[in-house]
Amino acid sequence: MALNGSQSDVKGSLNGNLDLYHTWFGPSPPRPPLKNYLLLTILTCFCPAYPINILALVFAVMSKNSYEQEDYEGSRRLGKVALYVSIASIIIGIIIITIFFTVHFTTKAI
Repeated sequence: MALNGSQSDVKGSLNGNLDLYHTWFGPSPPRPPLKNYLLLTILTCFCPAYPINILALVFAVMSKNSYEQEDYEGSRRLGKVALYVSIASIIIGIIIITIFFTVHFTTKAI
């Protein structure tokens, strides 16, 4: 006896495998937006506080990698650290530039 219609109500993927996650749990929840501040940390690399700039860049890349591995809480935490280190780098860079110009223009040539 033949059944009318398809043999299974479950849709398969293109290669014939079943997508069991979507079948059992439904569609996956939307991903939260990525905030790793990578552009800001790249721009802070032009400040003269080099070890701190590199540290901010490392945290931003780690945040991006955590996001790609679907560790959203870790990505958010590392993104905040990258933001704070970038702001510290900018402040330290401004202080270094101010000290340099103060020393350069206030000394007398002998």
